[in-house]
Amino acid sequence: MGYGKKTSISQYKVQRRGGSGIKTSKVTPKTGNLVSVQVVEDDATEIIAMSQKGQVIRAPLSQIPSLSRATQGVRIMKLAPGDKVASVTLL
Repeated sequence: MGYGKKTSISQYKVQRRGGSGIKTSKVTPKTGNLVSVQVVEDDATEIIAMSQKGQVIRAPLSQIPSLSRATQGVRIMKLAPGDKVASVTLL
């Protein structure tokens, strides 16, 4: 757990009524559940993530790769056993 990624909004096609949704992340026991989805504004430069046990990371958004929609992402936060990401915000 502690995975993240950036994905271009152009990879998400507009759906109409009756659409069945679009897969945005590969959820596995390794990656855990999806915690946060945010639109990255042009002025955002950093990400802050906090775990349930109080671990905090602050990293430049430029270090997080742009990946396709259905990928699992890359590890952005190494968590202790039993810990989970609780909150994510952009600065």
